[in-house]
Amino acid sequence: MAQSALINVIWKAAERAARGLLRDFGEVENLQVSRKGVADFVSNADLDAEKIIVAELAKARPGWGFIMEEGGVVAPEENDGPSWIIDPLDGTTNYIHGIPHFSISIAAIDKPLKNGGKLIAGAIFDPIRNEFFFAEAGKGAFLNDRRLRVAGRKRLDEALFATGIPFMGRGSDEQHDHYLAELKTVMGSSSGVRQMGSAALDLAWVAAGRVDGFWEHGLDIWDVAAGVIIVREAGGMVSDHQARSKALESGNIVAGNSSMHSGLLKMLKNSRQK
Repeated sequence: MAQSALINVIWKAAERAARGLLRDFGEVENLQVSRKGVADFVSNADLDAEKIIVAELAKARPGWGFIMEEGGVVAPEENDGPSWIIDPLDGTTNYIHGIPHFSISIAAIDKPLKNGGKLIAGAIFDPIRNEFFFAEAGKGAFLNDRRLRVAGRKRLDEALFATGIPFMGRGSDEQHDHYLAELKTVMGSSSGVRQMGSAALDLAWVAAGRVDGFWEHGLDIWDVAAGVIIVREAGGMVSDHQARSKALESGNIVAGNSSMHSGLLKMLKNSRQK
């Protein structure tokens, strides 16, 4: 499939930012790192990547707003206009530790979420593997030049799931116990659970059929926006943990094909009742 003008804009921004990320990743032990919060570290590479992405996108689509992990929110020139949603480095902890599993995530929304905004495009770039996952509303999802479809598995005992594990400074002891109960339930009913450290890539891999489902709590919109539209355009389902179409608002997400999505929802609900 020939990429549209919008996807080409995203690709150019992601590819340019990735050059710096890859260069600095090669010298990860020498990165200058500043502390942000209790256990959340942001590298200079992260900040530089965001600047590059913003510059490219602003040049291509002047007047659009930005919703960014590092740079905050910049309203569109038109009050109800479109915005970019950017995570310049999803998988920061992996990156800092020299683990080659991280991504750049860029999505576009037609108007502010509070005004009923809908995702119109999204892309996730894995620069280590040179894999560019992308989708536009109503046009399907793709990995480079290959059409994507979620896995067709229907049996939970054959399914492989991905998740994100809370860490120091994220969540109370009660929330950690709640997550462990969920993990125990899913582990006992599936063929395995993986925690790989990049929610964006977890969603991209759901779309590609590499994992059958994904769930996590407390994510931000830039973590999941691109992945949400890519999974949906690959034939999958995405919701919050109450089966509502509010994953972007709540930060709690469940994704998979129809069987895995419903199965995960049931398992998560059962874990809360134990």
